[in-house]
Amino acid sequence: MDNMKQLISVAKGESLADLILANAKVVNTFNGEIESANVAVYDGLVAGVGDYQQAKTIIDLKGKYIAPGLINGHVHLESSMLDVGQYARAVVPHGTSAIVTDLHEIANVCGIEGIKYVLDYARRLPFDLFLMAPSCVPATHLETAGANIGPDDIKRILRFKECIGLGEVMNYPGVLFGDDGMLSKIELAKGKIIDGHAPGVSGKNLNAYIGTGIHSDHESVALAEAAEKLRRGMHVMIREGSSEKNLEALLPLVTDKTYSRCLFVVDDRHAEDILHDGDIDAVVRKAIKLGLDPVRAIQMATINTANYFRLDKLGAVAPGYYANFIILNNLADFKVKSVYYQGRLVAENGQALFDLPKAPDNQLSRTVNIKPITIDALKLKAKGETSLAIEVVPGQIITRKKSVKVAVKEGFVRPDTSRDILKAVVVERHNATGNIGLGLVTGFGLKKGALASSTAHDSHNIVVVGASDEDIYAAIKDLERIQGGIVVAAGGKVLGSLATPIAGLLSEEPLEQVVSGLTKMGNYAQELGCTLPAPFATLSFLALPVIPELRLTDLGLVDVNEFKIIA
Repeated sequence: MDNMKQLISVAKGESLADLILANAKVVNTFNGEIESANVAVYDGLVAGVGDYQQAKTIIDLKGKYIAPGLINGHVHLESSMLDVGQYARAVVPHGTSAIVTDLHEIANVCGIEGIKYVLDYARRLPFDLFLMAPSCVPATHLETAGANIGPDDIKRILRFKECIGLGEVMNYPGVLFGDDGMLSKIELAKGKIIDGHAPGVSGKNLNAYIGTGIHSDHESVALAEAAEKLRRGMHVMIREGSSEKNLEALLPLVTDKTYSRCLFVVDDRHAEDILHDGDIDAVVRKAIKLGLDPVRAIQMATINTANYFRLDKLGAVAPGYYANFIILNNLADFKVKSVYYQGRLVAENGQALFDLPKAPDNQLSRTVNIKPITIDALKLKAKGETSLAIEVVPGQIITRKKSVKVAVKEGFVRPDTSRDILKAVVVERHNATGNIGLGLVTGFGLKKGALASSTAHDSHNIVVVGASDEDIYAAIKDLERIQGGIVVAAGGKVLGSLATPIAGLLSEEPLEQVVSGLTKMGNYAQELGCTLPAPFATLSFLALPVIPELRLTDLGLVDVNEFKIIA
């Protein structure tokens, strides 16, 4: 109560503020105006906006802009490949003061212990991490995960102080078919925010999905799809990530009538993009370049997100709100100059100004557990002159189901690099079951060698594409040796690797070093003929059986539209 009384005194101009940011242009996310004022801060909160003069520290902004700290409303930080502290050091300088995440990537590997690891670390960092209880661990019954988070676990997670709701309900077929386990999780989260994930769902099925209490979606790729979801009451998350770029297609949805129910998210953003372009600030910047009013773009990355998730003290520069600010020279180029978190300067000119605490003791190592296999286990038996192949769609995470004529030798299908037909392999790596899924993929362009990764959404088994069994085998064995990461092999030997030993997903190294490693791996892939601009990002989604049309898991080839294993 004493702090509240002192805040009142500072707000009334009777007592010294801790900090005044003077001569600022304040972006008002409530009414869309920009006002010239001083901003007074006390005890990490905004005491007032107006003519404040007395403070322990006064910083003259000389007409620079103050906007609220940015909120990334849907992100899987694991896709950055950075451990939690390194992730914060990477995104905070770009103005990210809060993220909303369900941590289902690390949860699919390590369960609740993985979630607790991230939360324990994040509590000691200058940004806010809000948890959505992961609703789909595993995402479906069509793959093998390292953990299973059932209704009792969801009940426990919903009691975590950082938890604000239920994470993206990816198992939309389970919802539509009335699966008891899925519906019980939704029922447990009644009264809280429930995020959706409904690619291509429309009409009566969409009505049924929304009717369960799911009120957001980030999977729209077409304007008509997003417009229907908005019309039926959903908040539309406009996604602009590394593999999924939907901003340009969906931006016409944002009008004076609709903008308050639209928000920007990145979903998956990789280390290279964070280093070279930024985080949620990059989405705001691109929206402005595409013609969106800068203040409106800021609203869609701050107050709109805060309102949807009921984050009462975030999203505005206003009395009683947290003093989370970004400082910009101008709004047109939207380059973040300084970042304040609860009134403390935490980043400036792109550099983090805080030291990292020691990571929690419960290190999630030794998670890559593969049953010993021989190279013969990688042989794909021919079933005729043709076979189904996963066709990569450039710039999207959806795939297409394609029938291809196959090359056969001694009864087994062989990759055919002349027609860009490669072998795809998924190896279970959590419980050493020995499960191996085999299939074909087209669109990578490899002429030789193999690419492998232990980041394979959502269960994160080992996924490999390659032009020969020898190279695929070499890549698998090296991933086992380094306990997760990415590997490139050719000629039966490993050309290079990048280790992510924390849960097989995250690196302890800083952003710049991870990007340097990724660049080397990308160069190796290119030298082997790969034509994709982000081959490992594409590789990481080949085993995701909740995004149409065709996927490969450790249990086999999955027709997502039919929601069943077909080979």
